Amino acid sequence: DELTSPFGSNPPAKTSHTSQKSKKAKELCKHSGDQMIIDAGQKHFGAVVCNSCGMIYTAASPEDEAQHIQHHERFLEGLRYVGWKKERVVAEFWDGKIVLILPNDPKYAVKKAEDVREIVDNELGFKQVSLRCPAKTKIYLFVSNEKMIVGCLVAESIKQAFRVLSEPGAVPSPGRDALQHHRAWCCSTEPQPAVCGVSRIWVFGPRRGKGIARRMVDAVRSTFMYGCYLSTDEIAFSDPMPDGKLFATKYCQTPNFLVYNFLYNN
Repeated sequence: DELTSPFGSNPPAKTSHTSQKSKKAKELCKHSGDQMIIDAGQKHFGAVVCNSCGMIYTAASPEDEAQHIQHHERFLEGLRYVGWKKERVVAEFWDGKIVLILPNDPKYAVKKAEDVREIVDNELGFKQVSLRCPAKTKIYLFVSNEKMIVGCLVAESIKQAFRVLSEPGAVPSPGRDALQHHRAWCCSTEPQPAVCGVSRIWVFGPRRGKGIARRMVDAVRSTFMYGCYLSTDEIAFSDPMPDGKLFATKYCQTPNFLVYNFLYNN
């Protein structure tokens, strides 16, 4: 009975709108007696994941938000790219370029690569995993037109790899988690020759889905060995996680791509 005609000139009373809000608040309180944060109409509340820096914090909590701001600024500062005169650009695109950094490059370039790799390791959960041979490692950075590092690929020299085996009857059921099908994988015990190992590959969250990872692997295949373009049978991926397995399968156009540097091999 509080509804009015859309053609009427009398606006609905404010008291009715307020009473509706109070009723809704009471219903929420009944259903969530253990709620610790008051919903006062703010846009976000509770646990929030920052799409840029990946930090999980509690919105509407001044302490958490202050910590998030500090972490966010440090994260973005680590990804800023000032550049230098003798940078090694191996590929250029409409939305950025790929810069290659070698172990014997100037200290400022190596330091920047190490800072970015630390961010990547934290994002991928490789905090305690060191490089196999730093002296033979090549780091590829995808730099956007806004002077931000939005992609990183760490490549290293290897001699052998193992082919992932297809899972028998691997057809996910309708009620099954889509990623569950890609979590477990096994590989052959027969090694085969390989040249380049993709140790880590990472893309900045807001820039994912734009082909940056694919373009970085393309750059690795064309520049890792001078005067040689590597085939997908000459590159291997280091113990891929679910997202990495999906990417490698799509990039190599087969679920039987090569892997290395996993527990069995160690």
